[in-house]
Amino acid sequence: MLVRLMLALSFLLLAGNPAWAQDETGFQAYLRELRAQALAEGVRPQTVDSVMAGLTLNPRVIELDRGQPGGVTTNSIPPFAPYRNQHVTPALINRGRSAYQANRARLLGIERETGVPEAIMVAIWGHETSYGAVMGGFDLPRALATLAYDGRRRSLFAGEFVAALKMLDRGVPRDRLIGSWAGATGGPQFLPSVWLRLARDGDGDGMADIWRSDADTLASIGNYFVNAGWRAGQPWGIPVNVPATFDRSGIANRLVSPRCPRVHERHSQWRTMAEWRALGVVPQRGVWPADTVQATLLEPDGPGQTAYLLTGNYRVILDYNCSNFYALSVGLLADEVDN
Repeated sequence: MLVRLMLALSFLLLAGNPAWAQDETGFQAYLRELRAQALAEGVRPQTVDSVMAGLTLNPRVIELDRGQPGGVTTNSIPPFAPYRNQHVTPALINRGRSAYQANRARLLGIERETGVPEAIMVAIWGHETSYGAVMGGFDLPRALATLAYDGRRRSLFAGEFVAALKMLDRGVPRDRLIGSWAGATGGPQFLPSVWLRLARDGDGDGMADIWRSDADTLASIGNYFVNAGWRAGQPWGIPVNVPATFDRSGIANRLVSPRCPRVHERHSQWRTMAEWRALGVVPQRGVWPADTVQATLLEPDGPGQTAYLLTGNYRVILDYNCSNFYALSVGLLADEVDN
């Protein structure tokens, strides 16, 4: 009854908008392609048919996707400080500390198994969904099918749509498939293909329930970081002061990263911690990591402001979300949560 009512409302809205009506016709035709792809990849026919029955285009998803930055490039990079103030807030820190203490027993176990620090897992959880409070309200199959149909990244989203159906075949209830407009779901905001590869059962009930189980969410984040290459015993980075007389010409990075080049081009060349110390760089707090640990220098707010020496583990955070501001904020929130 609910599906029929939603379909009726959708077509009433489309009737007043010929452009969307045309898109809906095209979308329904495209679903036949998605159905064939899903069946070819081994999804059960019952699963495919149950999801596709009544599936309609979501115009709001297309609007959000087309509104994303990326079409116009600019050399202007905003300062990091305002972003930090918005994403490492006292409220997020305090709630993170509460989440940290509430999950201490399971976090210790995950850290022993993976080498990923407890506070890093908590910080990712906090940044992605405010510790599970905000996980998105879009129907995943509908959003992913819409994005695939729109065509800007068809191969990616068609694959994620099929992966969402495979989640159902593995026993995920249909009502769990809710998330962001771009297809991320659960506490860690995993895409369906990531859930299939890396989600873990952290509480021993036989299901990687990243929607309702904090243990599963944290275990899944830890497993993601292990898969991305986290090195146990190394920090993500440290805030530092750079001397006013520092010569940056000798450390300029001349390599071009194959992934997220604009993110990595802001980093210096790699140097050991011992070499950075010899160049006059001084930690703002705590002690130096081991002399042999390699790090790059990033000055997100320019000379004279707080800078960061960033290890290979920082690059692991970038694997989660390839943004310097995001990765720095995760590291700084983790430091505060563990303080």
